[in-house]
Amino acid sequence: MAVALTMAQMKVAVLRHAFRGGRAQMAGTGAALGVLLAAGTVYLAFAGPDLLAAGYAVWLLGWMLGPVFMGGGDETLRPEYFSLLGLPPRRLAAGLLVAAFVGVAPLVSLSALLGLLVAGVRLGVANALVAVPAMVLQLAMFVLLSKVSVAVVGLALRSRLGAIASGLLNGAILAALGQIWVFFWAFGQTGVPAAVWYLPSGWGLLAVQGDWWALAALAVLVLLLLGAWAVLLGRRAGATRVSARSRRPMTAATPNGAIVAKELRTWSRDLVRNHQVTFALSYGVCFAASPLILGWDGMLPYAGPIFIVMAAAMSANLYGTDGTALWLTLMTPGASDVRGRQLAWLSAQAPVAIVLTVAFTAITGGPWPLILALLPALLGGAAGLVPLISVYALVPGTDPHRRAGNPLRTSEDEGGLTGLAYLMLALVLVTGAPATLAAIWYGWAGVAVGVATGVLCYWGFGLLAERRLRSHGPELLDTMRTGRKPRTTVKSRFDQLSKTQKTIAWWCFGFGAIPLVPQGIVAAVFVSNGMLRHSWFLATYMPPGLRYPVAACFVLLGLAMYGTGGWIVKPRPPRPGRT
Repeated sequence: MAVALTMAQMKVAVLRHAFRGGRAQMAGTGAALGVLLAAGTVYLAFAGPDLLAAGYAVWLLGWMLGPVFMGGGDETLRPEYFSLLGLPPRRLAAGLLVAAFVGVAPLVSLSALLGLLVAGVRLGVANALVAVPAMVLQLAMFVLLSKVSVAVVGLALRSRLGAIASGLLNGAILAALGQIWVFFWAFGQTGVPAAVWYLPSGWGLLAVQGDWWALAALAVLVLLLLGAWAVLLGRRAGATRVSARSRRPMTAATPNGAIVAKELRTWSRDLVRNHQVTFALSYGVCFAASPLILGWDGMLPYAGPIFIVMAAAMSANLYGTDGTALWLTLMTPGASDVRGRQLAWLSAQAPVAIVLTVAFTAITGGPWPLILALLPALLGGAAGLVPLISVYALVPGTDPHRRAGNPLRTSEDEGGLTGLAYLMLALVLVTGAPATLAAIWYGWAGVAVGVATGVLCYWGFGLLAERRLRSHGPELLDTMRTGRKPRTTVKSRFDQLSKTQKTIAWWCFGFGAIPLVPQGIVAAVFVSNGMLRHSWFLATYMPPGLRYPVAACFVLLGLAMYGTGGWIVKPRPPRPGRT
């Protein structure tokens, strides 16, 4: 118990000093969203037990999959920090579990679990008393299941086969969640599936309703997960196996050729990049192929474009992922490896995207103009944006040879990586918008527009990244080495904003993609293909005369949100009489 309390106090001390500046603001925004979700979950306790069980199933999936996709979850206290103390694995696991309850995410989840107490109070005094230990056990199960999931994936990433398999599995799971409406429609499910009651997330509610065995089963599950995590912590300390297979020496006739060869070697050997590529591939194929269950193949040709967008999001922090290796480039005055990295990225991603797109479009018989216009536009846009975003919004990463026992964690600022990935998703989609509109309005002429925009984005964004790297290379290297942004004597426009203006700008940039892409563009595509009353796409539920106007209004709302955010942070000329 003393070890557990000490670890909890260490966690509190670290968090007290860590949440400052932009990180504190991001944590506050996340906490506010979490509280809203928790309040909505508690409300489900008044709506009915089936809906509450379904809500807790969503929380369970969030705890399992969220850390896997967001850099390995919270590791404020790493197991490696205590390796010299000689603690037994079970004691170490118990201490880290207690420390894991300290934080924003567990507190928000505990607030959501108040729905169990509400459900118990509505049934009787005894049921309300049972709800208290059920809440604690349910939260412990969430946290432990998250830790075990991350540890299993981390072990898988220690071999190439494991990295590929985990990438394929994780991509398929996330795509299935994104297309969950397909499965509900296919199986005729109009209400809450009965399976949610049999998931561990529903056992606490079963106990509150009078099935006392569920409380005991939840306690046993927590003990089993704690034991499994203790075993995995012991395995985590093992060294990653290094392949003894000889490698063909790299040869190149030009500097750019050397960069391409080095990058391609990295793409083939870095297990984290192997995981990212297979994840993007699995997500694109599974997301586009899911409607085949309903006999509709209209999304199949878009597997390649979806793969491109997801692969770009995975590569958004390209320079940060390499750590301090940038000094090799900076040692040559005026040198830049941006063009070489662009060529290498295209060499690694374009063949897969082209094969997917052409093969699946041939199977469905079209639409050829739209697909062939979208493919070069997205490839060029992604290849230009990957280095540009990486040098302008770099998130300091961990040197590959210094990665801890959790290979998923490539940076200390995982929230920054998540925001960077979402930003990349939105920007790559924007680069494909002109070609899409041209193909819809003018047919085959859109292909020329797609090629032109792709080439311009590749060249123009690459040029901007190249100039940024040459002018701010030492600052970027210092940021990656120290993990801190360089101090400037002149405040940026964002630093000069009031708290209200900063909040509005964060909300506009953070949530503008929701009305713009899913509720606007995607909903309009669904309406045009006759896909009505689907999932959360509001336009598909409207009367015939309002479907396209509603989708258009959402597009305008998304653009207005981005415009508002841009207008708020736009530099202002100094007022007369002020310096």
